[in-house]
Amino acid sequence: MDVAELYSQIHAQIFNPDRIPVAVTALLIVSVFGTFIGPLGGSANPVFWRAVDVLFGGPGGRLDKTERKAGDLATRGMIITIVAIIMGFLLGQFFQTLSRHYPNFLIVDIVALSIILSAGAGWYALIRLYRAIQGASPVKGAFYALATTTRSNLAIADEFTITRVGIGMGAKLFDKAVVGPVIWYLIAGLPAAYLYATLAALAWRFGKEGFTKGFGGPALHLEKLMGFVPNVFSGMLIALGGLLTPTAGMTRSLLSLFPAKKGRAAYFEGGAPVTAMAYALNVSLGGASQDVDGSAIKRGWAGPEGATAKLDGKHLHRGLYILVMGHLIFAVSLLVVMVLHGRGVFS
Repeated sequence: MDVAELYSQIHAQIFNPDRIPVAVTALLIVSVFGTFIGPLGGSANPVFWRAVDVLFGGPGGRLDKTERKAGDLATRGMIITIVAIIMGFLLGQFFQTLSRHYPNFLIVDIVALSIILSAGAGWYALIRLYRAIQGASPVKGAFYALATTTRSNLAIADEFTITRVGIGMGAKLFDKAVVGPVIWYLIAGLPAAYLYATLAALAWRFGKEGFTKGFGGPALHLEKLMGFVPNVFSGMLIALGGLLTPTAGMTRSLLSLFPAKKGRAAYFEGGAPVTAMAYALNVSLGGASQDVDGSAIKRGWAGPEGATAKLDGKHLHRGLYILVMGHLIFAVSLLVVMVLHGRGVFS
């Protein structure tokens, strides 16, 4: 076996370029429809996340009793996590099997992938938040969508905290609801994408950004196992988005992704994309807040030393621009890979 053949086989195992048109189409659908329709049910998260919440949020909430020992809570959380990921995997397998029987235009694949993605709905929520912060006129539901999507108690938060939560939300959605599921879809199809989406949904619902007493721990750590590489890639895309954004800094944003760099967000608090966003905007993101269950979310600070944490509408506007550019760069990069593959570059 020569080097070229070995490279071709390794590349084929990494991901399937034939799935790229589905991924790009699904991303386009959730971007356009989400931007015009907005968050469904007040949440900008993927539709599938809300289904997971409906099925497992109630039982999980009753099992997650903080007065119990951490080991007991972790065991309960593992049981819920195992049941959920089996369901998610089987649902992905069902869609993949259905696609083989109805292959026309890959409609099944596109719809199934769109269910676990979210893009435009998050932009819509941030646009409404921007209008509300600017104070030109009352914007109904602007804070509700942000609170529902992030599970944050914004009733006790000031405007600076709300703005930081909003920008962080956009970066996290890009990672967990776009890049992560798309990468796993390209690698192993819908079963893997749905498996990852299930873990991301459970981590969002029970993980408390790493500040869980134990119940959300299994989902958090399994999600990190599957999501670490997509998280770093998301950070790189955010940094590149800074290149196309006026007054944003790409160089300092890329440098922030190196492990030795200070002011980096912990993985469970957003990781690379939140860090890259903070450095691109030259601000501090993170800070303590409270979730809807009353739990304290004691986030660390991400961003350059001495950067301001008093964010306003201008920061939100630039952050949204970076997010849109990051999505665009991601889509274009996928299309470039598809074209190069079609020309036999990876053969």
